[in-house]
Amino acid sequence: MAWQVAVVALVVAIAAAVAVQTAANLELRGIASGFGYLTRAAGFEISRGPIAYSSRDTYARALGVGFLNTIRVSLLAIVIATALGLLIGVARLSNIWIVATLSKAYVEVMRNTPLLLQLLFWYAVSQALPDPRHALNPLPGVFLCFRGLYLPSLAGPPVFAGFDFHGGIAISPEFAALLIGLSTCTAAFIGEIVRGGILAVGKGQTEAAASLGFSRGQRLWLIVFPQALRVIVPPTTSQFLNLVKNSSLAVAIGYPDLLSITSTTLNQTGQAIEAIALAALVYLTISLTISLFMNLGDRAAAYV
Repeated sequence: MAWQVAVVALVVAIAAAVAVQTAANLELRGIASGFGYLTRAAGFEISRGPIAYSSRDTYARALGVGFLNTIRVSLLAIVIATALGLLIGVARLSNIWIVATLSKAYVEVMRNTPLLLQLLFWYAVSQALPDPRHALNPLPGVFLCFRGLYLPSLAGPPVFAGFDFHGGIAISPEFAALLIGLSTCTAAFIGEIVRGGILAVGKGQTEAAASLGFSRGQRLWLIVFPQALRVIVPPTTSQFLNLVKNSSLAVAIGYPDLLSITSTTLNQTGQAIEAIALAALVYLTISLTISLFMNLGDRAAAYV
């Protein structure tokens, strides 16, 4: 115990010395420190997000917009990737040759190309769409152009006026490209995890279920899959965490996520240490929260 206390005290002393020396160096060079900059007006615009924002708002609110944008795209991508990955994992084990081959080809392509390249590809596809005046109209009230996807809302459908659509629900091309890229790439990894989890269940379980008259679908979803969860959940948790962290690649396609706004804040204020530390703390909090919920799910799966 004495040695442990001594080690902790040494670590705290080193951290305090580094903090004091850093503060002294910043003061010597005339660089502001502290988090007081969060209450100053940001002075830059952010594309329409989940909450109202203008350039007159504070840096704190700007970071709040970035945080909500990151949470929004990450949660949606997790849901889509999980559903798609589950289908891919089951398709990989299909007895139908074309289904198994196509799902394998999908996994190989997605797992062996950089995610950043995939994001740039989807963004390039969105920019190849027609202009708003000649927007695609696949369904009544739905319009698709290089400025995004416009959907009807409770207030009414989007209406073209001037040079753009007004009203309805607008999904920006940056958000769509990031969501599709994160979802499809992560789904390939989850699909392999699901496939491995299903194969980890002994064949005796399937044979016993078949002898009792269960159909192939019933054997999979009622007998095999609940047991496979114990193998599937832990590595899937890692994929969820990777997805959240990979969302920071949004800066490459101009989506205003937490890292993008942090970068703008850093460039304007010059307070790199505070800005980066704050962003790291937010990402850490998100990851630990996801890990907590997934660990609870893992414990529940252990009793199945």
